[in-house]
Amino acid sequence: MGFRCGIVGLPNAGKSTIFNSLTAAGAEVASYRFCTIQPNLGIVPVPDKRLEELAGRIHPKKVIPTTLEFFDIAGLVKGASKGEGLGNQFLDHIRNVDAIAHAVRCFENKNVAHDFGSLDPVRDIEAVNTELILADLQTLEKRMAKVEKLHRVGAKESALELEVYNEIHAVLNRGQIAGILHFTGEKKTVIADLHLLTSKPVFYVANVDQGELRGEGACLKAMLDWAQKEELRVVVICGDLEAELLELKEEEKEEFRRELGLEGSSLERLVGVGYEVLDLVTFYTTVSSELRAWTVPRRTPAPRAAGKIHSDMERGFIRAETVSFDDFIACGSEHLAKEKGLLRSEGKEYLVRDGDIIHFRFHV
Repeated sequence: MGFRCGIVGLPNAGKSTIFNSLTAAGAEVASYRFCTIQPNLGIVPVPDKRLEELAGRIHPKKVIPTTLEFFDIAGLVKGASKGEGLGNQFLDHIRNVDAIAHAVRCFENKNVAHDFGSLDPVRDIEAVNTELILADLQTLEKRMAKVEKLHRVGAKESALELEVYNEIHAVLNRGQIAGILHFTGEKKTVIADLHLLTSKPVFYVANVDQGELRGEGACLKAMLDWAQKEELRVVVICGDLEAELLELKEEEKEEFRRELGLEGSSLERLVGVGYEVLDLVTFYTTVSSELRAWTVPRRTPAPRAAGKIHSDMERGFIRAETVSFDDFIACGSEHLAKEKGLLRSEGKEYLVRDGDIIHFRFHV
């Protein structure tokens, strides 16, 4: 699996339209609040040109790409942290994803209501972030109360926990997200154990109309200017256009996108940004005529990457026989790469690199 991504935002931001365009899942779309109640789930193969090129060289019987799970989560309204709308039910769904794709409305449509009655992407983003921050404050303060009791009776680990909690509390109270904090070591473990909503990696999906795509509106520009200042990533998607493209053949889709100045499909662009914010890499295995892609965090040790395939492989890890994608393609085969000294034997300390083709040796 690549990663689990939750699509969130205000009601009628176009989350379900975007979800359908990415997954072809056919989720219900309507112009009223809470059309989506339970999160829709779509699992899609991650587009991977390297996997296709490898398959064209070695002709495996089976090709298995890594996958991406999308969760289309109900619209968040003001007061959700206090139970308004779907409240905590919505917030609990966010806790189960690896990254958040925050859908923001950048299109005019008189037939689709807006919670605030007008378009303002920055205001909408801040409204959602405020609810997430308030929810995190509730989570944090409950945990702090428990740990303070333990600290009074002399629990050793409580001092470090309270130190971390106080740092997080100060940030949230300033109206900032927990994600701006970068802890290491034991402190990193402490914040991870809280499962805070605002500590999750986030990127933004600007849902535009074709006029905004052509530069005819001010909404998208306002959002992009804000994102640049905050150093955040934005994927621009025209949800309605993508829905129409589902009816076309692949060649027609590509031609249409080129005319609009869009590079690649919306899925490719979203996956690319998702991998960046989560800092993920892809490696490949070829076993028993099966070519398969795997996704792991950057700097994952080879034994742990092997464990993603099977726990026995991590437990009995011996070495990783590795060749880079570029070297494999240049040589044309693993055999020729080995002859040229490009097939490496890596040990337990080796950190898997993006594009590695690996054969794990293990014994249990």
